[in-house]
Amino acid sequence: MDISTLIRDVPDYPKPGIIFKDITPLWKDKTGFAQSIRDLAGKFKNDRIDVVAGAEARGFLVGAPVAYELGVGFVPVRKPKKLPYKHISVSYELEYGTDTIAIHADAVAKGQRVLIIDDLIATGGTVAAMTELVEKLGGVVAGIGFIIELGFLKGREKISRYRIESLITY
Repeated sequence: MDISTLIRDVPDYPKPGIIFKDITPLWKDKTGFAQSIRDLAGKFKNDRIDVVAGAEARGFLVGAPVAYELGVGFVPVRKPKKLPYKHISVSYELEYGTDTIAIHADAVAKGQRVLIIDDLIATGGTVAAMTELVEKLGGVVAGIGFIIELGFLKGREKISRYRIESLITY
């Protein structure tokens, strides 16, 4: 199955001139969703992965099932004030401003190999911040995977020192 046929283009969202890649039709399709998770996990099945990390909110929807498929745990990376325990955070630049993400201070052990998973990479700011969090905790970024990569936005350049896998590139 060509899962790219299940990605919907939404013109002029969130602003005029943008063509938004809507992944929700893929998630609604049981065969396409299952295949996307198997295919993404399969890219890393021969690597030693200790835990998968995914960012709120869509990264949870992809990262958790990839972790399940690989037989490892899942670590949520969240917005500030959403984690109940001691945490660390990092702020990063967006196109128009900054954002902050956080991770529990005990979410990744020193030397643990972490696979970072998200639904999509655009400019790469969020995933670059995630790599910083993992490494601040002493973890090793074993790889980074996405269902969709918007190659024309060059987000890959911010994380080029890591192994990167995408299922679909636009």
